[in-house]
Amino acid sequence: MTHTAPSKLTIRARLTLVFGVLLVLAGVLLLGLTYALVTQQLDPGGPSTQISGTGGPDGAATTFNPPERAVDQAVGDAQRDVLGSVITQGGIALAAVGAVAIGGGWLIAGRLLQPLSRITETARRIAEAPVADRGLHERIDLQGPNDELKQLADIFDVMLTRLDHAFDGQRRFIANASHELRTPLSLNRALIEVAVREGGASPEVRQLGGTLLEINGRHERLIDGLLLLARSEREVAENSFVDLADIVDHVATQTPAGNITVLAEPGEAPTTGNPVLLERLVQNLVDNGIRHNVSEDGWVRITSGTGPDGRVVLEVANTGPVVAPYDIPSIFEPFRRLSADRLFTSPGAGLGLSIVRAVAHAHGGDVRAEPRDGGGLVVTVHLKAAP
Repeated sequence: MTHTAPSKLTIRARLTLVFGVLLVLAGVLLLGLTYALVTQQLDPGGPSTQISGTGGPDGAATTFNPPERAVDQAVGDAQRDVLGSVITQGGIALAAVGAVAIGGGWLIAGRLLQPLSRITETARRIAEAPVADRGLHERIDLQGPNDELKQLADIFDVMLTRLDHAFDGQRRFIANASHELRTPLSLNRALIEVAVREGGASPEVRQLGGTLLEINGRHERLIDGLLLLARSEREVAENSFVDLADIVDHVATQTPAGNITVLAEPGEAPTTGNPVLLERLVQNLVDNGIRHNVSEDGWVRITSGTGPDGRVVLEVANTGPVVAPYDIPSIFEPFRRLSADRLFTSPGAGLGLSIVRAVAHAHGGDVRAEPRDGGGLVVTVHLKAAP
């Protein structure tokens, strides 16, 4: 598929240039026709000038014919003067009219394209919003005659309305379904715990109860993850000052890691946002690094600081199984796991990195992952620095 290079001229400049070129060509054509008509009217071939008088020897009238060469020269000079005036004055008039027309075309083109600029600015604000649905409440609401540009703006508003309703419906469905599923899961856990703790429960019943509690706990984590994901994708209303170094130090010391070594290198990383969501971002990355690791001599390293571009940088690297580069984009999708982690017995709910990406986008940042040499991942989060 071939791509054409974008033009450096705007539509307004191109329209003005086209109008100006067409006007100049029409003026040149008109000037040429005028020149041809004037040339035709100034035909030098006519009767020679004669001077009559008396004074012959017999008193008869005599006629004096001036030399033809002098007459032709005089006529030719007059013709050249007239044609030169036509070309000179016509060229000056054409240049003046062309300059006025080009300036007027520039103003008129700008006036006609003003609605298109408004549409472009609205689309740019929506596209540059940190959260996908943050700008969908905006509308162009273009006023004026029902021309092609107004029809385009109205169709764009209809599309935004449908997208806004779709995002709202998706969030409401996730939130309502999660809340509705939480109650029976909590009731199931209470009933299983009561049945297991009864004195007459056999070892088989206790073992079955433990398995059911583990499955129930996994479902509860899944529901909590869905709620957090729905919350993370909304606009962050709270923008408090947060130093990621404090969160990194707290998460590294409070997270149980088993036989995995957690190495923390908290550097000053001031940003703004929701402290609870940012802590969950760091916690999910550390939990993911611990969960997907090697059985012996495994480690997770967490570093924070400020990058050369002035943004805050959080990096979590870990040892673990080798990850193929083509698997990287899928790990940030909800319920997507690598091939080795797709069993039902996997302790994760498949939402950890999805929540990380949603929290990063909600705070105006981004996240990327790269396979680490020797196995494992290096996940890097960039956030806006605090002013």
